[in-house]
Amino acid sequence: MNKKMNLLVFSGEYDKAMAALILANSARELDVEVTMFFAFWGLFLVRDPEKLTDEDKTIYEKLLGHMTPKGPDDLPLSRMNYAGFGKKMLLTMMEDDDAPPLSAFLKGARKKNVKFYACKLSVEVMGFQQEEFIPELEIVEAKTYLKEALEADMQLFI
Repeated sequence: MNKKMNLLVFSGEYDKAMAALILANSARELDVEVTMFFAFWGLFLVRDPEKLTDEDKTIYEKLLGHMTPKGPDDLPLSRMNYAGFGKKMLLTMMEDDDAPPLSAFLKGARKKNVKFYACKLSVEVMGFQQEEFIPELEIVEAKTYLKEALEADMQLFI
């Protein structure tokens, strides 16, 4: 019997993204099918910093693109960020404990065939384009995600 887990990732913060990806990777190791649906601020986790563009964007979309995190490594902490100093402390502590960075968990989820969805409306409102994301990301309407979530054994909102 195949188990399914769905994660709706709404947060664009490093520690919350880390929790989502740890759960996704762990579930895949248990042979659980995993779908992650990224909406609004959660989209920053799946942006590819090497592929960002200003082409065909309004002034507001360009500003948003420049003022927000460029990918997983740019995400701030949800608490105690202190203009980035708190995140540097956390990363040092993680390094001291041989814990991998967020980007390693994202890479692992990609290799383990986690299904990545982006909310179409969120992508459009924020002015992002398909090519600005990791290649595994599929842009879908919310109802596509909801159909899968309704069949899942577990749904989580992060």
